[in-house]
Amino acid sequence: MAQPKYIMNIEKVPHLSDEEKQKLKQITEKFVFRVNEYYLGLIDWGDPEDPIRKLVIPNEGELEEYGRWDASDEDTNYVVPGCQHKYDQTALLIVSEVCGAYCRYCFRKRLFRNDIKEAMSDVQPGIEYIKEHPEITNVLLTGGDSLILATKKLRGIIEQLREIPHVKIIRLGSKMPVFNPMRIYEDQDLLDLISEYSTPEQRIYVMAHINHPVEITPEAKRGFEALHNAGAIVVNQTPVLRGINDDPKVLSELLDKLSWAGVTPYYFFINRPVAGNNEFVLSLKEAYEIVEEAKANTSGLGKRVRLSMSHTSGKIEILAIDNGKAYLKYHQSRDGNYGKFMVLDCPDDAAWFDDLPGNEQYWEPPRKKWEEFKGANDKIAEKEQTIFN
Repeated sequence: MAQPKYIMNIEKVPHLSDEEKQKLKQITEKFVFRVNEYYLGLIDWGDPEDPIRKLVIPNEGELEEYGRWDASDEDTNYVVPGCQHKYDQTALLIVSEVCGAYCRYCFRKRLFRNDIKEAMSDVQPGIEYIKEHPEITNVLLTGGDSLILATKKLRGIIEQLREIPHVKIIRLGSKMPVFNPMRIYEDQDLLDLISEYSTPEQRIYVMAHINHPVEITPEAKRGFEALHNAGAIVVNQTPVLRGINDDPKVLSELLDKLSWAGVTPYYFFINRPVAGNNEFVLSLKEAYEIVEEAKANTSGLGKRVRLSMSHTSGKIEILAIDNGKAYLKYHQSRDGNYGKFMVLDCPDDAAWFDDLPGNEQYWEPPRKKWEEFKGANDKIAEKEQTIFN
C-alpha cells in the first residue's frame, strides 16, 4: 500500500462542506491541523458522531475557556534542553514537535504553538545528561511522535543510547501503528534498526496510542506483526474520552482486539485538563465505571490495564470510586511516594485529582529543576500580564 498523502489545511478535506470548513478554520488558526488520507478513510462521514472524525477533525469546543496549556507542569521536569526527568528510572527526550495526526485531545498541544520550543532536533544535551545519571534505565522518545522522524535520524539517537550501559529500555511513543502503519511495515530500515537494538537483554518498546477499535485495521495488524517480528514489544495507552470511547462495549472491544493482536493494554488515562479539551471531559466517576464495566467483559489479559491520572505529582491509579469516595494510590511518584494510598471525597463532577477536596495534603506544588526554562504556562502568563498592563 502506498504511503498516504498528508493534509495540513482543513479546506483540503474533501468530505467537509464549505460551511464546515469556514467554521473550523478559526480553530485551526489557534490549534494546528494535520491528517492523512488513510486515516480519513476510517471515518464514517455519514455519522456526525463518528469517533475517528472526532479524534482528528477540529471541534468548536476547542475555543472554550478550559484548563491550562501544560496541565501536568511538565515544564518543571526539564533538566536540559529537550529532556525531562520526573521519575528516577525514566527520562524523556522530546525529539519531535510533529505528529502524524494532531489528535484534538492532545495533552501537549502547546508543542504545536509557534512561540513554544520544547522539542529539540539536537538531542545531545539530553543524551549527555542520561550518561551522567546511572539511575536512568528507561528512555522514552516522544514529542510529537518519535516515528515521524526519518529512520536515519532515529538510528543516530538509538545508537547513542545503546552505548550507555545503564539504559536497558528504549521506548518509542507513537500513534503511527494505527495512523500510518505503512510507515512501519514498508520501512525495512526501521525494522532492521529495531531488530538490531531490541535484544533479550535490552528491549525496544513501542508505546502505541490506540484510542478506538476501528483503528485496528488489517494494515495496523500487519504493522504490529512487523514490529513483533523485529523484536519490539508493543503496548497501548489511551485516555478515556467523551464522544470517542466512553462506552464499555467500545473499550472492551478495544481491550480484546489489542490482546488478540499481541499488544499489551497498558494504561487508560483520565483526560488531562488541557486548554481546548473541554469537549472530551468525563468525570472520574464516569470514567471509572465505564472502565470497570469494560474490564468485566474481557479476559484477564485485557484486565491488565490500569486507570490512571498523569498528574503533576505522579501517576495516580484509580483503584475504586464508591459511595462518594475515591480510593487512589501513587503508581509513580515525583516525590518518592510510591504506593501511597489515599481516600478522598469524590464529588460527582470531579474530573481531576485537583478537584478532590483535601488533595493538597498529599502533594506539594513542584519547583523547576531547570530554573531558566520557560514553558507554555510561563509564556502565556507573561503575554496576559503584558496585555493587562
